[in-house]
Amino acid sequence: MTDHNSPGLLRRWLLRLVRLTGWALLLLGVLVLFWLRGALYHRFVSFPREAAAWQALRAQRQPVAYTAGWNEYRGILHSHSHLSHDSEVPFEEILRALNGARLDFICLSDHAVDGRADFDWQWRGIHDGKLFIPGFELKEGMMPFGVAAGVVLSNATDSAILAQQIVTNGGVLFYAHPEEPREWERPELTGMEIYNLHTDFKRPKGGLSGVLRDRLPDLLLNLRSYPDQVVRLAFQRPTEFLQRWDELNRTRHLTGIAGNDCHQNVGVRGIYTEADTIRVEDTSPKTLKEFKLNWFTRPLARWLFGPLEPNRKLFHVQLDPYERSARFVNTHVLARGLEEPAILDSLRAGRVFIGFDMIADSSSFRWYANDPSGLAVMGETFAFSNETRLHAQSPLPCRFTIVKDGSAVHQAEGRAVDWTPSGPGKYRVEAELKVRDEWVPWVYANPIQLQ
Repeated sequence: MTDHNSPGLLRRWLLRLVRLTGWALLLLGVLVLFWLRGALYHRFVSFPREAAAWQALRAQRQPVAYTAGWNEYRGILHSHSHLSHDSEVPFEEILRALNGARLDFICLSDHAVDGRADFDWQWRGIHDGKLFIPGFELKEGMMPFGVAAGVVLSNATDSAILAQQIVTNGGVLFYAHPEEPREWERPELTGMEIYNLHTDFKRPKGGLSGVLRDRLPDLLLNLRSYPDQVVRLAFQRPTEFLQRWDELNRTRHLTGIAGNDCHQNVGVRGIYTEADTIRVEDTSPKTLKEFKLNWFTRPLARWLFGPLEPNRKLFHVQLDPYERSARFVNTHVLARGLEEPAILDSLRAGRVFIGFDMIADSSSFRWYANDPSGLAVMGETFAFSNETRLHAQSPLPCRFTIVKDGSAVHQAEGRAVDWTPSGPGKYRVEAELKVRDEWVPWVYANPIQLQ
């Protein structure tokens, strides 16, 4: 017996299937839009406004002419090369990044190789106008710069002896990653990072992988058009590090520096292999996954990426190109010349300020004390008297906050502040820029000691 209703029943089921598919696609679209909501807002609202605000600030720049006889050099500290296990960047590429970021010097900080730090391995001296100072990131956060040529340090050495070896051989010792436990009373210690870019990237749950997960919508939608703004999403005020720095500086001298922690390893790429696979790896480098192609995925890969040639790079997304990390924050040094001894001497003394120059160039920012008898710049000691004045001068309008022994004592807006201190102490200054009605950290200068 023939069921004459079968075609109608089939049509009804097909119609239901189409409707169900439509609702599923609609729900999927809603979920995708919900997932992308923050990135979409950034793309069409906040990032364009932020980029315009940065550009408007830069247009107001008026360099400060007063230098007190010092030359100013801008550089980066805590930077890795291909010698580190988690970086692939050769020195020639680092040099191109320094040129692109308009920097004068770099203090390297490669990881020890098999526990050894040989100060002959890295570039040293002037290369194409840029000063390279060797350095390593050793155990317990020890980060020595400028140890003499021919010296090899070992992570197997007792920490107290290792610190002595660093200074005995002409180096300066800083602590990297102040979020970690450190031997803060170590007498050989020259200074510490008061900001570290890598630390901000590690703060989300899951570390760097957490950043990639949480920022994936922005990476997909905004990295190409607004790369600097995407990277700035990671920034957090280094409040706890500044507090520790102030506490330690009450009883000793520690120079505050910025740690760029350049690696160029927060990225992902795909490579076609001779085994007819696509190897997906991060840029540390580390293989994440390898996909075997088949009759369906092979033509799809050709359509997406072009010719499948062995060892050809099919795609590459990089959040932290060396130049971008180098531009994010800079350490500015007042020194007599662009030579390693002069830069190291100023790092020891603290003639240093850090500036978040990705937003706007902080070069020529000044912080000094004077009276009729003379003048002292940041990092120096000056005799306090009733005639002592503290001065900050900025190439951009900003909000100054003067901090004495860890406590804010004065605040003013403008391009300069001229203030009478109340008595002896260590005085440093912070400067913030107003970006879209929000005060954003811009400069942290090392303290002047009045005694």
